[in-house]
Amino acid sequence: MKYRVLIEQDEDGMFVAEVSVLPGCISQGRTREEALQNIQEAIAAYLESLKAHGDPIPQITPHTAE
Repeated sequence: MKYRVLIEQDEDGMFVAEVSVLPGCISQGRTREEALQNIQEAIAAYLESLKAHGDPIPQITPHTAE
């Protein structure tokens, strides 16, 4: 499953990655590539934790233009 990742550079120059549909799933890196790699690991751990606790996995709803 693919989740939309928002990456922004903070005031210290670090790249912060966040997945809005997974509350609290945030990571960072010195480069965009590092932040993306780190958030992929964070997503995997987040989903593993949800499964281990029997919590539902958030589904992605496609955005449609009207």
